[in-house]
Amino acid sequence: MNTLIAIIGLGVLCLLFEIFNLRKAIVPISILGLLAVLGLTVSEFNTAESYYNNMIAVSTFSSAFSCLFIVLTIFLIALGHNFYENHQSKISDFIAIKIFLLAGAVAMVSFGNLAMFFLGIEVLSIALYILAASDRMNLKSNEAGMKYFLMGSFASGIILFGICLIYGAMGSFDVIEISELSRSAELPVWFPIGIVLLTIGMLFKVAAVPFHFWAPDVYEGSPALTTALMSTLAKVVAMATLYKLLSVMNADMTESFKMIVVVISMASMTVGNIMALRQTNVKRMLAFSGISHAGFMLMTLLSLSTSAGSLLYYASAYSLAGMAAFSVLLYVCKNRDNEDIVNFHGLGKTNPILAAILTASLLSMAGIPIFAGFFAKLVLFSETIQAGFMALVIVAVVNSIISVGYYFKLILAMYTKDANEERKGTPVIIYAVAVIAIVLNIALGLFPSFVLDILA
Repeated sequence: MNTLIAIIGLGVLCLLFEIFNLRKAIVPISILGLLAVLGLTVSEFNTAESYYNNMIAVSTFSSAFSCLFIVLTIFLIALGHNFYENHQSKISDFIAIKIFLLAGAVAMVSFGNLAMFFLGIEVLSIALYILAASDRMNLKSNEAGMKYFLMGSFASGIILFGICLIYGAMGSFDVIEISELSRSAELPVWFPIGIVLLTIGMLFKVAAVPFHFWAPDVYEGSPALTTALMSTLAKVVAMATLYKLLSVMNADMTESFKMIVVVISMASMTVGNIMALRQTNVKRMLAFSGISHAGFMLMTLLSLSTSAGSLLYYASAYSLAGMAAFSVLLYVCKNRDNEDIVNFHGLGKTNPILAAILTASLLSMAGIPIFAGFFAKLVLFSETIQAGFMALVIVAVVNSIISVGYYFKLILAMYTKDANEERKGTPVIIYAVAVIAIVLNIALGLFPSFVLDILA
């Protein structure tokens, strides 16, 4: 609860700084404030407390994922210092929206009541709609914002309908009461229907097949920094929330429900990777890559009692690699009309450090040692085999091999093609974020128990 209050207070402070004409202090104060909030959140580890009649329930699960969300937000705010310099809107608006979005993300993994869960998801979603359409002079950004708003509104409606059915069946929004009542011998038919509708709505937020159609267009049309936010922070928030929803409400999966999860997981991996092979736009390629990674993370739903640690580890590995990759993309494609692979030609010669960082992040996503992505998949596959889904693991391994194809297409473009033009000096903040993100990724690969043991 203290974390949530501190984040909201920091967002309000950013807006006040704009009023008092202290624009230059907004980014450093926001980063320092979030570092302080990170320390506050770490101090809440191994505690289980509830606030306001269990509206907010702090646990090790919520604290661990909140730490990941805060770290990703720090990276995004740091990158925004140069990214928004040419925008007509004030930087305080963008920074405050990101901080309030973080508040929604923390609420989504800290809810003890379905009303708080829905409030959190709407705060996060509305912030994303605004950021997707924030480049007002760009028609693609306008289209992305409108498309995401319309599709997201439908998904929110489905989630709300699911919550209503669960309330109608149980007579309560409190997840503890719902969990206790769900153990009764006879459940109203509305309860499993409500769970299914909640799952469908969250699968849209995760961008899993067949609810993925919005992702490529929205990722491509949105400003690059917003795409980075959607691909990393928003995706892992939605996945962590879906995991918590199904686990805290004691949604004991039937075999048919598990098979549906298996099919969606297989389809997300396969469709995402095959479509990514055909892309020439890097943002669109990473969108389809994100769909495939959503398929991998869905594997954790097959063993809800034991997979919290592996979900946190996979989400950390994926989001840190994605943050490093988008840091390089922001540098390469700044002031360009597109994010095509041709822009990355010769990067290995003109800027070998950023090329090496991008290569490392792509290798991590592909699941190559020594990066955290390899060990994350290894842990995930091991737990899925123990759960009795060998066929799913085989499909996942095949898809990991397929993903090497499009990741290496970008890597080869950096090292085997000639540069189209000379690139200007790289901002220090780009180097800082990219290096820190990839170093953290490698550290998690070398010391996986550091994350896995948190939720063991």
